[in-house]
Amino acid sequence: MLKNKTALVTGSTSGIGLGIAKALARQGANIVLNGFGDVEGARAQVAALGVEVFYHGADMSRPAEIEDMMRAAADRFGRVDVLVNNAGIQHVAPVEDFPPERWDAIIAINLSSAFHTTRLALPAMKAANWGRIINVASVHGLVASAHKSAYVAAKHGLVGLTKVVALETATTGVTCNAICPGWVLTPLVQKQVDAKAAALGVSNEEATRLLLGEKEPSMQFTTPEELGELAVFFCSPAANNVRGVAWNMDGGWAAQ
Repeated sequence: MLKNKTALVTGSTSGIGLGIAKALARQGANIVLNGFGDVEGARAQVAALGVEVFYHGADMSRPAEIEDMMRAAADRFGRVDVLVNNAGIQHVAPVEDFPPERWDAIIAINLSSAFHTTRLALPAMKAANWGRIINVASVHGLVASAHKSAYVAAKHGLVGLTKVVALETATTGVTCNAICPGWVLTPLVQKQVDAKAAALGVSNEEATRLLLGEKEPSMQFTTPEELGELAVFFCSPAANNVRGVAWNMDGGWAAQ
């Protein structure tokens, strides 16, 4: 479905971003990876799917580096057809104790970076009259949790940005939508489960049950693979008129 198209996924060297990148690669899209950590491992996993893979290590808190990444992607592949804004960080603390520098970093990476990539991708998408912008928000773009002020503010902002871009592209072949996951079993979340098990002196299974039981009625994690398939749907002809949605895949979290 995406053969001869290019998808750029920020924060895609592990977890949700890598899952989405692999799902798009299975549809034939060439992939631009971005992120830190095991870059070569991520590159190998995507390349094994038979597509071209390009990596750019832009720091998503720095607009100049984002501009360089978007320029490099266009130089390599012609343009970015599918833009997935997934990069994100987290810090947890009450508002009165929240370090201002952490607030600034979370807003920059979780929200402002999506503005910068989108403004740079849109001209070529509009010229081609086809493009897909997919913002990986969170159930925290729809509801709040205590001690996550910057993350919740950024994700609510990302849902708002999604709606504005959808309206501005409504009569074109470009769409913009958001995915709002609940708990996703990534290496980062697995560490939280392990830490909870150790702190409470319970099994990993019991720690998982406690974690999910706080918020997610389905009592099961969403997987990066499931999120990848939702991204594929957004890129399909069936989603040509899906515009400006915040699609939660959260096991019923926001339904409560």
